[in-house]
Amino acid sequence: MAGENQDVPLNAIRAFVSIARERNVTRAAKALGMTQSSASRYLAVLEEYLGAQLIERRGRNTELTEFGRLFANTVTEPLDTICFTAQRMRRKLKGDINRIVVRTSLTTLAYTLLVPNIQAFSQECGGAVVDIVNSLAPPTSDDGFDVLITRDLSIVEPADQWELHSEHIVCVGSSTHISGKGQTVVRTMPLLTITSRPDILPTWLRAMNLTPGDINSGARYDHHYLALPAITKGNCLLVAPEIIVSDLIQDGLLKVVPGTRVASGMLYRAYAVDRGNNPELARMFCRWLVRLFRKHGVETR
Repeated sequence: MAGENQDVPLNAIRAFVSIARERNVTRAAKALGMTQSSASRYLAVLEEYLGAQLIERRGRNTELTEFGRLFANTVTEPLDTICFTAQRMRRKLKGDINRIVVRTSLTTLAYTLLVPNIQAFSQECGGAVVDIVNSLAPPTSDDGFDVLITRDLSIVEPADQWELHSEHIVCVGSSTHISGKGQTVVRTMPLLTITSRPDILPTWLRAMNLTPGDINSGARYDHHYLALPAITKGNCLLVAPEIIVSDLIQDGLLKVVPGTRVASGMLYRAYAVDRGNNPELARMFCRWLVRLFRKHGVETR
């Protein structure tokens, strides 16, 4: 057995965990990117350190001894956690040091607000490149992004957080069709349904003291950005987040039906993850987002 003050052979433990997992020294060595003889030497070092036999060879395969099974069960999960955490928090050196990846679950917000204004951030930050990806899936620590913009997804890894926008929803239609008309128009004109936001219409109806039977249901669209051209050109209405139609309202293409603005209870947030490749640029982007929302007349909490 090794001396009491000898350092714990961590590389040997890593090799043994792979052997225990693969049940074969050759396969374990291949998984670790080393030769079979190196894996065998690591195993011998660990057995010497522990003073106990860890495996028994049976033909081409290996079986753990009772002591080996106990040791593997004890150290495998902590070792995996250490390796995963180190990989996740690693600051990778890349050529594109002035570049970040922004992920969002808010497709229409990206289409109507983020993308049209992203060049301003790039110019402000010396030509920074911002890659934008869209996904409705819950984010994981393995996903490659620096900033997450979301309304309905949560993030469990270390990250700085900014509150961007307390969502309000409004009923809008083309100025041509609803100018001079009051709330009664919501009972007569077709009201489009957005299947990706099934919460919006029931929330708005409750706030307006209306029932589904009080409205004229119109066509269905997957996303708000698909419905916006239909609203600006057609004889129909849409209940939508105010933030995504604010520019169209300002340009006079859409008009809010009087008295139809209500709070949805949803809060937009931005997260800059700690393990990102460029954390400082990611935080600068989130602070820029706060200013962008303020510029569009939306107060942050």
